[in-house]
Amino acid sequence: MLLSMPSHPADPTLQARLLSTLLANLEGMVYRCRLDAHWTMEFVSEGCFALTGYTEEDLLFNSRVSYDQITHPDDRQHVRDTILEAVRNNRRFDIEYRIVRADGSIRHVWERGTNISHDNKAWDILEGFIQDVTERKQADEALREAERRYRSIFENAIEGIYQSTPSDGYLAVNPALARMYGYDSPQELISTLRDIDHQVYVDPQRRLEFKRLMAKHGVVTNFESRVHRRNGEVIWISENARSVYNSDGTLLFFEGTVEAITERKLHEAEIQFQATHDALTGLPNRTLLYDRMQQAVLHSERYGKLTAIAFLDLDQFKFINDSLGHQVGDELLKITAQRLTSCLRESDTVARQGGDEFVLLLTDQPNEEAITHTMQRVLHEVSQPWKANDLEFQITCSIGLTLCPDDGRDAETLLKNADSAMYKAKELGRNNFQYFSAEMNSSVTDRLELLNRLRQAITNEDFVLHYQPKVNLASHQIIGAEALVRWNSAHSGMVSPASFIPLAEETGLIIPLGEWVLRTACRQNRAWQDAGYPPIPISVNLSPRQLARGDIVEVVERILRETGLAAQYLELEITESVMTTDVEKSFALLTQLRALGVKISLDDFGTGYSSLSYLKRFPVDTLKIDQSFVRDIATDQDSAAIVKAIISLGRNLNLTVLAEGIETEDQFQFLLANGCDEGQGYLMSKPVPNKNFVDLLTQ
Repeated sequence: MLLSMPSHPADPTLQARLLSTLLANLEGMVYRCRLDAHWTMEFVSEGCFALTGYTEEDLLFNSRVSYDQITHPDDRQHVRDTILEAVRNNRRFDIEYRIVRADGSIRHVWERGTNISHDNKAWDILEGFIQDVTERKQADEALREAERRYRSIFENAIEGIYQSTPSDGYLAVNPALARMYGYDSPQELISTLRDIDHQVYVDPQRRLEFKRLMAKHGVVTNFESRVHRRNGEVIWISENARSVYNSDGTLLFFEGTVEAITERKLHEAEIQFQATHDALTGLPNRTLLYDRMQQAVLHSERYGKLTAIAFLDLDQFKFINDSLGHQVGDELLKITAQRLTSCLRESDTVARQGGDEFVLLLTDQPNEEAITHTMQRVLHEVSQPWKANDLEFQITCSIGLTLCPDDGRDAETLLKNADSAMYKAKELGRNNFQYFSAEMNSSVTDRLELLNRLRQAITNEDFVLHYQPKVNLASHQIIGAEALVRWNSAHSGMVSPASFIPLAEETGLIIPLGEWVLRTACRQNRAWQDAGYPPIPISVNLSPRQLARGDIVEVVERILRETGLAAQYLELEITESVMTTDVEKSFALLTQLRALGVKISLDDFGTGYSSLSYLKRFPVDTLKIDQSFVRDIATDQDSAAIVKAIISLGRNLNLTVLAEGIETEDQFQFLLANGCDEGQGYLMSKPVPNKNFVDLLTQ
């Protein structure tokens, strides 16, 4: 029995005192109660008040309240059933339940007791001990709640969570990590991956680096690696982890989180690619080119290897781009990029500098002969025909070459020198390559200076027109004039049109310059007429770039209106190439110009590749035989045959035929004898200023 005392106490008083002290200091209540409906208390210890809020007098014999009443109503039946079951089986009972204290508060208690028996007969008496376990219960519940929360986080986290051993096995992983690595469950992952170094990491050295950082710092942050998924797929991950030690400092395991960052890495790679590559062609851009050039320079200096830099510019690209549209121009750039790449090794670089400019970086070259061979192949590949808008085209390129370390030891200098060599290639007729020489730098400087002066001259209208008469070969009468622009620079005197006209074409300055020429010529022709001179048409050359802009009809119409010149006294000269470039657009423009009343002349005929069907269809009034054929008609049978054919063609198409560059009487007589209508050249008159041309009109 719980409260039984020694059978033969040595000192009953002492024992009573000891028992009283023991019961008084117990954190709980000792009791003796009847096995009845009220749990009638026959004895309770002093701890009853702290436990229940009721005094001994309140509880004993149900004086104020019964213990059954104190028991929480929802727990009473459970308590009774448990105790009675224990009594029936003659064993102790252990039970937790709730009580309602005198102040109405609810507490959790633990009770242990037994039925009192005597001479193996059970009495209807219980003896036991009741203790308040509310704090422990709350602590347990808090712990269970924490565990539930942890488990919920662990199980439902988006990030992978793991514990792994230093010996490269997994102790625990959450479902997210299992899914990330391609496994059906955490258990499957743990059982399968026994060697993290080699089974997980693409590069086992990354795992070794992970362990090294853990040993040194105890943590890793944003540790990025490539890992294998179960199906062999490679993904990027980022880990944050720490080392866990026991009390004696022994490493137990690593624990951390894993984030899949493949999309981010791909995005970063895409951003990096965009920052270093051309969007249209996919080639390295200027930024990446400079970096690779600097590396190539260092490599060349360190190992004595020859490096070549080729600056490549497409010939007449602007004309194609402006005439056929940017879509065709872009397609040409992409085709060129592919062709250039096919000519070089993987270790070399093809970069797009901008516009129609490309740079080739050739490293570890054995000699100049190998470089020359590569450039010859480039010229050949670039010049292969290509099609656009059902038409076949052929484009060439001009290449400037510079060598490292001979011509420079930094990217900027090397590119500058290659650019100089490229312009030399263009001066020599295009479709060739030139190696850099020191003399070229002065040429480039001169070209830039000329360009700046040209811009200023256009702004200030520092130009004059000279006029070359057109003569009827039969009557010797002046029947027209061609307006030719001249530039008498205050800086360097008279500048040859052969110098500044191509530069104006290339830079687009031909647009404002051409409009000035057109306006000035029309104004001057109207002034001649107002002065009483016989009215004659004035011829003005139109640049392909002027036509490509698409507003030439509006420009011509406006200038005629501003100057008051009748349209019949304006003749526009175009080149053959206009008829083969964007045929429908060119046809529409020329038709609209003819509708204004102006005449159309086809300049330099015979030097291009115009189709006779186009010639028949296009609204052309005059064919101008190029002076290169006229020059040799008296001595060269082929030239003479070509001129005769052009004259015959013009006659059959009801076109006026004019020969350019007549310088001798023999040429004049040949043309006259073969039925050429008109001519111009030094034999009749050079291009002259307005004052001198007026004198010619009065002769």
